[in-house]
Amino acid sequence: MQACERVMDLNALTQFLVVARLEHLSRAADELRVAQPSLSRTIARLEGELGTPLFDRAGRLRLNDAGKLFRGYVERSLGELDAGRRAVAEATKEGFGTVRLASETFLTLTGPLTAFKRDHPAVEVELLWKPAEEMGRHLRAHDVDLCVASQPIASEGLEAVQLFDEAVWVATPRDHPLADRTSMRIDELADQPFVTARKGHWMRRLLDRLFAARNLTPKIVCEGDEPGAIADLISAGLGIGLIPAIARRAVTRAPVAWIAVDDPDCRRTLTLFWGADSQLSNAARLMRSTITSWDWGTDEPR
Repeated sequence: MQACERVMDLNALTQFLVVARLEHLSRAADELRVAQPSLSRTIARLEGELGTPLFDRAGRLRLNDAGKLFRGYVERSLGELDAGRRAVAEATKEGFGTVRLASETFLTLTGPLTAFKRDHPAVEVELLWKPAEEMGRHLRAHDVDLCVASQPIASEGLEAVQLFDEAVWVATPRDHPLADRTSMRIDELADQPFVTARKGHWMRRLLDRLFAARNLTPKIVCEGDEPGAIADLISAGLGIGLIPAIARRAVTRAPVAWIAVDDPDCRRTLTLFWGADSQLSNAARLMRSTITSWDWGTDEPR
């Protein structure tokens, strides 16, 4: 009986996390494939056990301060249980291990990922797109093993190593009036149409930050979900855009002109993060070693 109750408790905690993420009972019930009344009773029972509401129910469902506090503990607890399961499977040789890597974009990581799979074909690799602002929480909750970010993230409880720092350039169509320039100031770009990534992506945040520092707002004519297509859209004449230096090697099918930006803050720093208190699996340690030992200048292993 106690074992059954424990399973029910874990199930309730898992359901709570979905409701906390979506802040919507019917959508959470659909995702969990349970009846909404049953899910409501589960949340109410959990709140009864804790002796306090976890959500504000005035109007739209909102996770309250107690719920946010509890969510952090639940994420870490369930993460530890999953890490334990994976560690046992690895120790008993039931599997070769799994590594879960999160990033804002995987285009930069194509080289090390290819090398890793070539050297460790039996390791299962899970790639997850995560916005930078969520990475710290997912690492501390053990939802992912490693994160690669191109912008700062909350580093409390995390360890990190800088992979590389590079300039970010302005790319224009080859026949653009600015194409012959060797460098430009940000204020000279105020009236130019920009092709950029969606809000939250490091490329978009850099553009917004550079313009905001001068009390300017970029003129965005195309906001895409595929950063890898930005050079193609620029080459097609839709506008100009910011593209990191490392991408210059990859941008071959889309001819563009490259112009240096006369601003020391127009740069990208790529950083690898992992949990300071986490016991990384062998697979995760191998992936961390592959990424940290990569020669980003030649796009080959050191």
